[in-house]
Amino acid sequence: MNPESIEETPATTASAGADDASALLSRLRVIEDQPLESRAAAFAQIHDRLQATLEGSVRESNRDRGVDTSNTHG
Repeated sequence: MNPESIEETPATTASAGADDASALLSRLRVIEDQPLESRAAAFAQIHDRLQATLEGSVRESNRDRGVDTSNTHG
């Protein structure tokens, strides 16, 4: 089956979300085994990635609803 032909349904979205959560938990376990300085940098990277993802989702949602986001910070 061609990946482009797969429709995004609540089931596929939930599955992708579960995969993301599993990957995040695995990454967090790896980070916990690192020295403190390395952990701090790794947690900062995860924070930045999650923040960018959340902000992108908010902008996309606002765009889909026709909300002007040009006057927001970030």
